[in-house]
Amino acid sequence: MIGYESFDTWWWPYLFIAIAGWLATDIWRWLGVLVGNRLSEESAALTWVRAVATALVAGVIAKLILYPTGALQETPVLIRLIAVAAGFTAFLIAGKRIWVGIAVSLALLIGGQFLLTI
Repeated sequence: MIGYESFDTWWWPYLFIAIAGWLATDIWRWLGVLVGNRLSEESAALTWVRAVATALVAGVIAKLILYPTGALQETPVLIRLIAVAAGFTAFLIAGKRIWVGIAVSLALLIGGQFLLTI
């Protein structure tokens, strides 16, 4: 029987991951395009999808702020919260330009980490 372990080449795991990842995600993307083209932008279904997507992004951001991993874990929670609040404020003041919010948040995070090492 041929299985995952049957192939003894270095590239097989990478090919397997690429194919499995493509199959798992691309089908849903194409279905989303096909179904989404038929929906009105004001439809209840599309409003619900946008709300769920926004909630998922907010959840990921909250997890990164409150329960970070890696180097961000060494930064105090207060600095992370200040960076997010200032970045969001800068985003709104700059006319909803994402890069401004990201730049302000990153500058405050880097500055906060720098001040902690002094």
